[in-house]
Amino acid sequence: MKYVVLIHSNPDPWGHPTIDFTPEGQAIPAERRAVMDRDFDALLAELNESGEFVVAEALAAPSSSTVYRWDGEKHVTTDGPFAETKEQLAGFFLIDCETRERAEAVAARFAGPGDVVELRPSMYVNEGPRAADDLV
Repeated sequence: MKYVVLIHSNPDPWGHPTIDFTPEGQAIPAERRAVMDRDFDALLAELNESGEFVVAEALAAPSSSTVYRWDGEKHVTTDGPFAETKEQLAGFFLIDCETRERAEAVAARFAGPGDVVELRPSMYVNEGPRAADDLV
């Protein structure tokens, strides 16, 4: 079953890893941060070894996004970000886990100081890839 681990953060200025740019992350003592970095590296190694890691990507600053909407008659384009909140989508990890419980355990390990982590299952969890014609 595929799940997306969405990382929401409020670094200002924007950068990755987000923990380097949040006040909460910057307040962590160097020794504790070294342990956290090793733990994160171990998590990624574990996901790779188990075959649960699919893909991940850090995202550019929300100010670089473009938002497309439909106003009922035509497309309307505005500069991003979409959300009027402090936290913005910073990146994602796509994982493939046997159970929701395993995915929840993995997602919890992504939560760091200043971040909010969201776990969301793939829409077509048990149906496999969908043809573009099926989505229209």
